[in-house]
Amino acid sequence: MATHLLADTAVLTGRTMRHVTRSLDTIITTAVTPIAIMLMFVYVFGGAIDTGPVSYVNYMLPGILLITIASGISYTGFRLFGDMQGGIFERFQSMPIARSGVLWAHVLTSLVANVISLVLVVLVALVLGFRSGAGVLGWLAVAGILLLFILALTWIAVIPGLSAKSVEGASAFSYPLIFLPFISSAFVPTDTMPGPVRAFAENQPVTSIVNAIRDLLTERPVGTDIWIALAWCVGILVVAYVFATITYRRRIS
Repeated sequence: MATHLLADTAVLTGRTMRHVTRSLDTIITTAVTPIAIMLMFVYVFGGAIDTGPVSYVNYMLPGILLITIASGISYTGFRLFGDMQGGIFERFQSMPIARSGVLWAHVLTSLVANVISLVLVVLVALVLGFRSGAGVLGWLAVAGILLLFILALTWIAVIPGLSAKSVEGASAFSYPLIFLPFISSAFVPTDTMPGPVRAFAENQPVTSIVNAIRDLLTERPVGTDIWIALAWCVGILVVAYVFATITYRRRIS
C-alpha cells in the first residue's frame, strides 16, 4: 500500500510540477514581492533601525524568507482550486490510484517551488551584503525550520483550495500570513513596540521562528527559541493536516 501511494504521488507530482515549469512566472512573482520589501527596508528604513552589531540585511533576512513562503503557498490554493473546478479530482477517483496522493502531489510541488523562491531571495540578499559564518549544521537547522514552515503553511493552503467558492477566496487567505511578520521581531526589535503590540509580537509563531533562524545564521546561542519555533511549526502542521484531510474526504465523498 505504501509503495502504491509513493508511486502514485510521484506520478501526480510530476504532473503538477509540469504545470509550474510551464508558468515559471509564478515562482518569479513569488520572489519579487519579498525582494522588493527587502530592498525598501535595507535602503530606505535600514539606516534608522538600530540592530546592534548585526547588519540590517542579516537582521531582516529571516523575516523576508517567511514572507516568501507565505507568498508562495497562495499558488498551492490556486492550483488546488483549479483542479477542483476542472473536474480532475473526479477523474482521479475513477482510477485505481491512492486518493491521498493527489493532495501530497500538490504539497510536494509547493515545497519545491518555495525552495526555488527562497534560493532566489537569498541570492539577492548576498548581493545586498548578507553574510553568514554559520557552519553546515547551522544551515541544515535553518533549512529544517524553513521546510517545516513550508509544509505547515501548505497544508493550511490546502483547506481553502478545496473549499473556496472562488479563485480569489482560494488564495486570499495568504494575505494575513504575509503581513504577520511585520508585527514580529522580523524588521524591528520588539522592545521598541507599544505594550499590547509587543505582547502580541513576542507570543506569535513568527517571532520565535525568526529569532531562531537569525541566531543560527549569526552563530549566536539559540536558547529556547528553536524549540518554541519547532513546536509552533509541528503544531500548525498537525492541525492543518487533520483539517485538510477532513475537508478532502468531505469533498470527494
